[in-house]
Amino acid sequence: MDTWIPNLLNLLALPEYSLGTVFVVSFISATLLPMGSEPVVFGLVQLNPDLFWPVVLVATAGNTLGGAVSWWMGYGAHRVADHYGKSAHHLRALDWLRKLGPKACLLAWLPLVGDPLCAVAGWLKLPFWPCVAYMAVGKLARYTLMTAALSGLATLW
Repeated sequence: MDTWIPNLLNLLALPEYSLGTVFVVSFISATLLPMGSEPVVFGLVQLNPDLFWPVVLVATAGNTLGGAVSWWMGYGAHRVADHYGKSAHHLRALDWLRKLGPKACLLAWLPLVGDPLCAVAGWLKLPFWPCVAYMAVGKLARYTLMTAALSGLATLW
């Protein structure tokens, strides 16, 4: 059963699938699974500097769609969570997110809190498309700045 994972990774490592790999890894890393897409994005840009913008845009698209899936997971979990009590910290965080609205999804790029933030936005039933738009803006800025900075550092070595 576990042999399919290495086979899939070997397939995705082929040059003709490089942007597809970036998309898949970026998508998966934006869900609640603990995975980072930065090494794949940076590695591909280092191997093919002329692909900087295609890689950044594909990573942004994959990561944004993964954030949208997290939003829907949060939306679906809303009914379940309503049956459980809420702590004071929980209620304050929810109030803060309600006040901020979809703009809170600009922070979806943050490590550790960004992915759950997308789920909470769905749970709060914040408007889907504005949330996705703010996710995309934040993630595009993240991938652009991170890849440019790492590429600049790599040229110094």
